[in-house]
Amino acid sequence: MLEQIEQWIDATNIKYKTQRISCEKFASEFAGFYPVEFLKNAFYVIVDEIPKPNFPFLREMGLDDFIDMDAAGTTYKNTYYMLPYVADNLAVHFHELVHVAQWSELGAEAFMLRYITEIQQVGYDAAPLEVMAYSLDKHFTNNGKKINVPELVIQAL
Repeated sequence: MLEQIEQWIDATNIKYKTQRISCEKFASEFAGFYPVEFLKNAFYVIVDEIPKPNFPFLREMGLDDFIDMDAAGTTYKNTYYMLPYVADNLAVHFHELVHVAQWSELGAEAFMLRYITEIQQVGYDAAPLEVMAYSLDKHFTNNGKKINVPELVIQAL
């Protein structure tokens, strides 16, 4: 199952490869939060519709609400996808970059397994990986003290 999802993710990231924009463009905005090297290896794509894996087995696992959720962005490995209306929203970029760091630290299989399990057990809003991303983007939005987010993610996971 996870292998099938990862193949879909890889195919999706390849499909949009020419449309990816490097997050290095946020080096000044996110200085002190994300190292430039991290940003150089993270990308985003502005899309009219967020690509989502819609495998029947995901729905059978009770993930209907998550699959059908009206999300403004989602992250697959080092690339996140966002709708045009949030493309200029730094908090959304910050949030999705937390997920890039989580994917990087856990690896694809472990991230997917943990994310799916968290959604199943406590729902999207209470899922620890989401809580981490939302709390860090709130910290940034509230002009919080600069912290190395990828290092913090490594310590937290």
